Amino acid sequence: MQKTLQDEIRQTRPFSSLEQEALLSLERTAAVLGHAVEREFKAFGVTPTQVNVLRILRGSRPNGLCRHEIGDRLVTPVPDVTRLLDRMEEAGWILRERSDEDRRLVRTTITDDGLAMLERLDEPMREMDRRLIGHLSESELRALIDLLTRARHRD
Repeated sequence: MQKTLQDEIRQTRPFSSLEQEALLSLERTAAVLGHAVEREFKAFGVTPTQVNVLRILRGSRPNGLCRHEIGDRLVTPVPDVTRLLDRMEEAGWILRERSDEDRRLVRTTITDDGLAMLERLDEPMREMDRRLIGHLSESELRALIDLLTRARHRD
């Protein structure tokens, strides 16, 4: 039998509301799965956020994106996108070029090394996804996606 959140965190009193239990369960799930993802990527010398940026830039080829567009598309927003991109540029995964027409605009594109890193990660990421949540059926996954979407958009 599966442990409840209350059992996992050894809480002896009931939650104050169903909403509280749902939010804490969501936080706990995100933490457990996030930790597993971080462990997987660490073996490749990359963080989940860096992988997210690389995937965003792979999808924006050949034009690339500016810093704020990348920040807007991140799954987990970070406070300093510029420093994140600095580290990725130092690693050789991205290239930033200032526009000749508008010097304020800096385009970020993925490099061949960045593409190679993603190619190395593509299959391990698919396998990790299967390992982490592949035990859920297709209908359960669709229901989970729908519920999480509704939770994010209260309107």
